Amino acid sequence: MPVGDIVSDAISDTVSDTVSDAVGDTFTETTHVGFLQKLWNSIVGFFIGLMLIAGAGFGLFWNEGRAVTTARSLTEGAGQVVHVEADRVAAENEGKLVHVAGPFATKAPLVDSDFEISIPAAVLVRHVEMFQWEQEEKTETKKNFGGSEEQVKTYHYRKTWSSSVIDSNRFRYKTGHINPPMRHSGRTVVAKDATVGAFRPSETVIARLTPSDSLPVGTQVLDALKQRFGDKVHVVDGEIYLGADPANPAIGDVRVSYKIANPSTLTIVGKQTGNDFAAFQTKAGDALLFVKSGAVDAAQIFADAQRDNRILTWILRGVGLLVMMFGFTMLAGPIVAIGDIVPFIGNLLGLGALFLGMLLTAVVGPTVIAVAWFWYRPLVSVAVIALGLGVAFLVKRYAPARKPKGAAAAAGAAA
Repeated sequence: MPVGDIVSDAISDTVSDTVSDAVGDTFTETTHVGFLQKLWNSIVGFFIGLMLIAGAGFGLFWNEGRAVTTARSLTEGAGQVVHVEADRVAAENEGKLVHVAGPFATKAPLVDSDFEISIPAAVLVRHVEMFQWEQEEKTETKKNFGGSEEQVKTYHYRKTWSSSVIDSNRFRYKTGHINPPMRHSGRTVVAKDATVGAFRPSETVIARLTPSDSLPVGTQVLDALKQRFGDKVHVVDGEIYLGADPANPAIGDVRVSYKIANPSTLTIVGKQTGNDFAAFQTKAGDALLFVKSGAVDAAQIFADAQRDNRILTWILRGVGLLVMMFGFTMLAGPIVAIGDIVPFIGNLLGLGALFLGMLLTAVVGPTVIAVAWFWYRPLVSVAVIALGLGVAFLVKRYAPARKPKGAAAAAGAAA
């Protein structure tokens, strides 16, 4: 390509015509992005990268503080919790962190009047899904000599079940892919008259239970449902189906399923307030309230909570480090964009930017975490450093001295 053509393309900030090609429910657009537009995008990306690095650093620092606060709160709670029997409410335990395990019971069944469902349980959850259009977008980029590039965007539309409304107004190609409003939504019903022995836990406490048991819907409710919804209602595989043909779902069809929590025994760890419970505020900072199905001892509850805290801490560390790596990589965007004048050079610079991002993250990320450790756990940090220095000293002090190779060879020759 002549040098004049390269310069002409480099100074152009216009985008060529967009070409669309539709095959069934797949649409393709090809867009030409000029060098200056690409360079400008990389400069914007540079500042976004700075924000990502700052945000990731703040997040990593905050996460260490959160982990310490939660760990200390759980340790404090485990040291103060008092086990009480469920058969009576003792006034001397008022305001204390108590552990209660007792028989769970309710008087009135939980009712979902919209679909004629009635069941004795602690928690009843209605899960609703609608058959909808979903847009999948994929972008492929081909670099051109001179710094420009061709972006090929593919929009694929498929039908899927979703529990939330997919906004078809955001679709690139709306015609023929319109989602109707969702006629029904999910719902949670919680027992209002629950008892655990002599205690009367409130809805707020019971709502902390996680329903895990499926509740199959029987065909006995079908007649009542037909009176409300007409003939386009079915009961299939324990679910309510609103639509003409469950075997061939159409856009807008709805299916409804249920889950319940109905334990025979309930375990609660929280602050005793009369015959109810509330979150116990620790001096460390967190408020503690645990509700578990079955009989679970207090030590196990706190051990599980500590384990969950460690898992969450490592997950958030991983997310923070990944975001930081993306941020550092984006800082090199303008250099990569200039290098893309010759695509091969741009590709090498792109790999270098990724490697540099990983390297900087490997240095900065742990440094932020270490500073957070010093900030939130100064005594532990000093102890760890002292231990490390002590081990290093002992290794250096008592490790067998190595003779130089020359000296060893001379000794062998003399022998």
